[in-house]
Amino acid sequence: MRPDKVSSLRIRARAEKKLSRLWSSGCKFLGTRYAILGGAMSWVSERTLVAAISNAGGFGILATGSMSPDELESEICATRKLTANPFGVNIITMHPEFDALCDICLHLDVTHVVLAGGLPKLSAMHRLKSGDVKVLGFAPSIGFARRLVRGGVDAIIIEGAEAGGHIGPVSTGVLAQEILPHLDEVPIFVAGGIGRGDAIAMYLEMGASGCQLGTRFVCASESIAHPNFKQAFMKARARDAIASVQVDPRFPVIPVRALNNAGSREFSSFQKKIVEDFREGIISQSEAQLSIEKYWSGKLWNAVVKGDVDKGSLMAGQSVGMVTSIQPTSEIMRELVDQAIVAISLES
Repeated sequence: MRPDKVSSLRIRARAEKKLSRLWSSGCKFLGTRYAILGGAMSWVSERTLVAAISNAGGFGILATGSMSPDELESEICATRKLTANPFGVNIITMHPEFDALCDICLHLDVTHVVLAGGLPKLSAMHRLKSGDVKVLGFAPSIGFARRLVRGGVDAIIIEGAEAGGHIGPVSTGVLAQEILPHLDEVPIFVAGGIGRGDAIAMYLEMGASGCQLGTRFVCASESIAHPNFKQAFMKARARDAIASVQVDPRFPVIPVRALNNAGSREFSSFQKKIVEDFREGIISQSEAQLSIEKYWSGKLWNAVVKGDVDKGSLMAGQSVGMVTSIQPTSEIMRELVDQAIVAISLES
C-alpha cells in the first residue's frame, strides 16, 4: 500500500477515535452508536422515520403534536415493531392531555421523554423520573438551562433561531457560546440550522454531547411527507426559511420559521384583521389572541400530508438549503458521520 494511503488511513482512524470520544457521553445517555437526534416534527416524525433514524445509529424522537393518548400508545407500539433500538417521545407541555401522555410513556416503559414548549412542571418531571424515564428539556438561555438542571432534567437541548417551527430569538452559535462553556452537569445537545457533520464536529469540540437535526431528515426516503412537501424543501434556499412577524405587541406571537409562501404571507394579513376586529369590539382580547395562536393549526398537516405547499405551513429550518435530494436515512447518517470525521481529521 502506498505510504500516502497508509498515512490517510491512520489520520482517519485517529479522527474516528476522537469523534467517538467527543460524543461518548451523548451516545451513552441515548444508548446509541451516534449522538445524533432526529428533531420531533409534527406529522413527519412518526413511526417510519423515527425507526429509520434509530436503525441507522441515531436517536429517533416521536412527535406527539396533537396526538391523543390512545394514538400515542399505538404509535409507540408500532415504532417498536420497526426497530429494537432506543427512541424517545416529544411531548408539548401545553398539550391538553399532557398528564395522560406522560402516563402512556410510563406504562410502555419509554426510556426518554423530551418536554417542549416551556418550563415543565417539577411534578411532571419527577413523575417521569420516578419511572426511570430520562427527561430532556429545551433551554433558550443559560438561566433557563440552570433552572432545568435544578429541576432535575437529565439532559438539555439548546435550539437556536435557525431551526424550523416555533423558535426563540437567539442564534444557535450564540446559545452554544453562552451555555456550553458554563454548564457541564448534564449532557447538552445542540440544535437549529445544523445540516452537515462539520457543524456537528464543531459543537462537539465546544463541549456538546451531540446534536439534533430535523430539517435534514424531512426528505429521507422513509419520511412520509408528501412529495410536494419534499420538492419544496429540495428547491428552497436558506433565505427562503423565514420567521413569522408580530404586528401588534398586545398580541404576542411565538415566531414560526417556515418556507415563505402564500400561507405565511397571509398570516400577517390575518393578524391585522383580528387586531382590527378587537379594536372595533367585535371580539375580546382573549378571543383575538386565541384566533392568532390557532392560525397554524391544521396548516402543517395540509402541507405535510395533503401536499398543499401554497397555503399550508412549510415549517423548515435554515439548513433547508442543504437538503438537495431524497436519500435513505442510513445514507444521510453516513454522510453526517463522514463529514464530522473529515472535519476532525483536518485538524491533525
